Amino acid sequence: MAKLLNLIRNEWMKLWQKKATWIIVVMLVAILIGVGGIMKWVQSTNEQPQNQPSWEESQAENQAFLTAQLADPNIDATSKKQFEKELAISEYRLDKNLEPMDPNGREQSVLDSHVMLSLVILFSVIVAASIVASEFSQGTIKMLLSRPVKRWKILTSKYLITLLFAFVLTVIAFVTTMIASYLFYDSSGGAILDYRNGSVVEVSYWGRVLVLYALQFVGVIIYTTFAFMIGSVFRSSSLAIGLSIFLLFVGPNIVFFLSNYEIVKYIIFTHTDLTGYITGNLFVPGMTWTLSLVVLTVYMLLFLVISFWSFTKRDVTA
Repeated sequence: MAKLLNLIRNEWMKLWQKKATWIIVVMLVAILIGVGGIMKWVQSTNEQPQNQPSWEESQAENQAFLTAQLADPNIDATSKKQFEKELAISEYRLDKNLEPMDPNGREQSVLDSHVMLSLVILFSVIVAASIVASEFSQGTIKMLLSRPVKRWKILTSKYLITLLFAFVLTVIAFVTTMIASYLFYDSSGGAILDYRNGSVVEVSYWGRVLVLYALQFVGVIIYTTFAFMIGSVFRSSSLAIGLSIFLLFVGPNIVFFLSNYEIVKYIIFTHTDLTGYITGNLFVPGMTWTLSLVVLTVYMLLFLVISFWSFTKRDVTA
């Protein structure tokens, strides 16, 4: 264990001694603040029409719409269940006089900021893809393996460092988006309501924010592990980075085109965004937490087995 901890400490120091690591951090902060400023500017240039209906009037209109949809005899069971939930939440909001969040307010900006973790995925993939492959390209792999340490410990230290770096970037992204939201947006208040076990409940705001970030971080882990596997097997940073980023953007489209087929439930991209279970925006209807966790666990084990088998069993040449 002591040797493994030493390896982890050495890898962490090596990572932060690289200029590229600091460039990644600076770019992440700059992009997040820049996006916040641009979104605020776009919002300010789009003037709201006069005589906007109050939130009570909007909720009443929404209730009328939902009631009409539920009266349709051809409505399917899934849609009926969803409309019933939305109607119950809307009725509860009016009864308790709980104003919804302003979509242009600070609170909603913070709540939606978890989607910006796609940038964290992008930068984490770069580090994960190169942390092993760079040892081969730079010719330092033989010196690394000459130490009296088992190969699996060396690879474990590198993998743990990629996950730790991804977590650090996630924390930086969270703090930066908070700062940007407080700089560019005004507080609007509002309550979050959810439908659980047949009744409407009020949800903790910061609890919801942290849950969304935690679920989004699962996707960060998946893509980081995939890039780590490609870099370990093919020993090519460019291939690992390119393939991982390609799948990051193409994956949702694959799920969309296969959404009518049963096989889509067993494709990893269907489960990389678990926030859909909270927001209700699932790629494929009828998904369950259990299925997602099982599928993700199987893929993660597969990625790690391939990575460790390749690194520990194959001949290593600089």
